[in-house]
Order: sequence, then structure tokens, then C-alpha cells
Amino acid sequence: MSAPSNPNPLAGAAELMQKFLAANPPKTAQDMRRLLDGFASFMNAGLPEAAALHEAVPVVAGVTADVIVPRGSGPFPVLVYLHGGGWICGSPKTHRKLAHRFAEGGYLVVNVDYRLAPEHPFPTPFEDCVAAVRWTSREAARFGGDPGRLAIGGDSAGGNLAAAVAAALAGDASAPRLRAAVLIYGVYDFATLGQAVPRELAENDVMASLGRDMLDLMRSAYVGRSPGATLRDPRVSPLHAAAQLPPSHLVCGTADPLLLQARALRAALEQAGVEHEYFEDPGMPHGYAQMEMLPGALPAIERMRKFLDARLR
Repeated sequence: MSAPSNPNPLAGAAELMQKFLAANPPKTAQDMRRLLDGFASFMNAGLPEAAALHEAVPVVAGVTADVIVPRGSGPFPVLVYLHGGGWICGSPKTHRKLAHRFAEGGYLVVNVDYRLAPEHPFPTPFEDCVAAVRWTSREAARFGGDPGRLAIGGDSAGGNLAAAVAAALAGDASAPRLRAAVLIYGVYDFATLGQAVPRELAENDVMASLGRDMLDLMRSAYVGRSPGATLRDPRVSPLHAAAQLPPSHLVCGTADPLLLQARALRAALEQAGVEHEYFEDPGMPHGYAQMEMLPGALPAIERMRKFLDARLR
């Protein structure tokens, strides 16, 4: 776990983004979708090579996936990838480069386009992702994948969904076996979401306030404003089913409002005796795995690929 020499890289770019967000705070799901879509071409520039990209492959009614076939000879280990976006925005297109990074490492990647809140609140996105894992197990071979070497991963809301799906399928004898999970700055306990932020973020009043507002928007869209007992449902808060997770790789930046979520899941995995790796990248903000201009991005991705290699190859 080596730390970059500069804990606040590209401070000028970060300050510019902060000013933009402070002047144009997203207030609706549509605002968030426009914001993320606007950054998509920038974040996905310089796409790694792959043998093939099959876009919008039908999975179940209302759900598709982009299937990325790596270069080389199969059968390939398989990664079901669930994009981030706070359950209200994002798509395989907004996370295309990150998914291609796993394909670059030799993985057949199924990048799932699950349905979004608030039009489709919980449990629909969760159920879509469960269906996508089952579909992948059945169909991976026709794209050159080996369904016997299957993993799941996701970032942010996708990290939440990946953990929730992995825990749920572990208790189902009819489900495909997930041999590993890559959980990138996810939400694992809705009951504590937004209650505290890391010191680096708390010192910036504007960004801390904006972060709380955005979390409230996403949370209310996905589970409603008065979710009650739903917050302890492991399909929503997979922290409560940590013992059911497969070997897991957790990563988060120290300038991420979800850092305490990652630490909480690490503690739960330790208590349950579940095999895991845990990394905190100093100074890295939320979403940095897609920001390859930041020094923490590519080393973090390489660690994830090595973790998967050790369990699927």
C-alpha cells in the first residue's frame, strides 16, 4: 500500500471541478445524468484495445449489457461489472474505459445496464443485477468466457450492488458460484450513509455540504425518504451479510465521503473471517478509478486485476 508523494494531486483541476459543482449543484436525477454523461467522453478517452465489443446485448426484459471480449485465446475468466452513479445515473457507456481495463487484463467483461431509480427504485436494480449474473453464467461461453471462473465487481452504487448480489447468491444452491468480488468505493450500510465524512472532506465546507445533498438525492431515489427496516435488508446494506461474501478486494480514497463505509465493511469481513484485501489511496476522491490523470487510478486497477488473477486463473 504505497502512498503517492503528493496527497493532493492536480489540485487546480480539483478546485475547478469543485467550483463548477458548487455553482451548478445537481438537484435531480436528470441533473446527475446530464453531469455524468457530460464527463463520459473525457473519462473514456484512449480506450484500451479489445478483441470485440458487443453493445446492448439483451439480458432480461428491460436489461442489457455490453460484453467486452479480450484479445487472445479463450476461454477467459469472466467479470460481471456493475457501474456506479448513485443508483440514478450511469451506464456501460459512462464506465466503458474502466470495464475495458479489466478486459485488457484478459477478462471477458459483462458491463451491465441495469435499470435506474427513481423510475425503478429498490429492489429492481438489485434484481436486474442478480438476473445478469445468472445470464452471464449461462451465456458466457458463447463469447469465449469460462462460467466456472466467474467474479463480480462494481464501483460506488455498483459496489453496493455487487456486494449485495454476491451475498444473496451465496445462499442460493441454484446460483452460479462467484469466486471473487471487487468492491470499489461502495455503499455497504445505508443506515450510516452520510453520518460522518473523512477529515480531508470535512475541512471543505462547500464540498462536504454538496456531498451530503447528493447522497440524500441518491438515497431517497433508491429506497425512499422513510425506508424504515429496508435499511437493514442485506440486499440494500450488504454489510449485514458480510459473512456471505466471496474473497473480496476493497478499495477507497481517503478524500472520499464513502471511506467510512469501506472501513466498516473491512471490519465486518475481518470479524466474519472472510478472505479480503483492503486498500486506502491517500488523497484520492470518489470516482478516481475513472480519472486516470490521477496517480492513484492505474495502480489501483492493477491491484484489482492481480487480485482477480490470483483467484480465477
